[in-house]
Amino acid sequence: MSNAPETQNKVGLVIAAHPDDAEFGAGGTTALWTQQGWEMHYLIVTNGAKGTSDPTMKPQKLVEIRKKEQQNAAGVLGVKSCLFLDNEDGELEYTRHTLGEITRVIRTLKPHAVLTHAHQPIYRRPPKPDTNDPIYEFCGFVNHRDHRNTSIMTIDAVYPTARDVLNFPEHIDQGLKPHKVVELFMWTSQDAHFKVDITTVVDKKVKSLVQHTSQFEDSSEQAIQKIMEHYRHTDGKLYERFERLVLRV
Repeated sequence: MSNAPETQNKVGLVIAAHPDDAEFGAGGTTALWTQQGWEMHYLIVTNGAKGTSDPTMKPQKLVEIRKKEQQNAAGVLGVKSCLFLDNEDGELEYTRHTLGEITRVIRTLKPHAVLTHAHQPIYRRPPKPDTNDPIYEFCGFVNHRDHRNTSIMTIDAVYPTARDVLNFPEHIDQGLKPHKVVELFMWTSQDAHFKVDITTVVDKKVKSLVQHTSQFEDSSEQAIQKIMEHYRHTDGKLYERFERLVLRV
């Protein structure tokens, strides 16, 4: 499926742990839905202060660099707003405070759809590509702790806290009403079953990724295009894959 969900409320919120996570997970989908008339927003939960192999880099300088890179990447994709919670990179805990901040953003923006990390398990193989490459059987990656905690807090904020009036009633006192998110999309899920054809917007995904120059030893578009092969199907098209949940409550 290439089209965005059918709804009058064309607002989407991408919630990511670190700068660049949103582009890897849903950059193509964000660009495509924006072209289809959606208003897309970003919420970045940590400050990205540890994302470097350079021992001379100072954390606060890196925070400033990565925030600017993220804003530039969001601009490439047509994202309307890019918000930051500034939790410490690598140290994200599930806390009531951060849950409340995510809930506040959901109640403020009132998205139809929220897109975020998959939370399970601690380590996993990526969604199986359409390939016969035997090396795949040995491939996998650790699901970053910040990704897991971002995902779980986002899921809990979607249901039930953003919906229920007695969760964070101080928001109500401040004029924010409860909000029911209708659809949840989780990238890098082992149960990914929903594909978005990003072939026509992959150039925007690549251009958004190369804004994160602090994260790539080789940040050329040619190098990033190699990464894009992960998204290529045997039909020649490129897809971002999600586990999709339509909430009925």
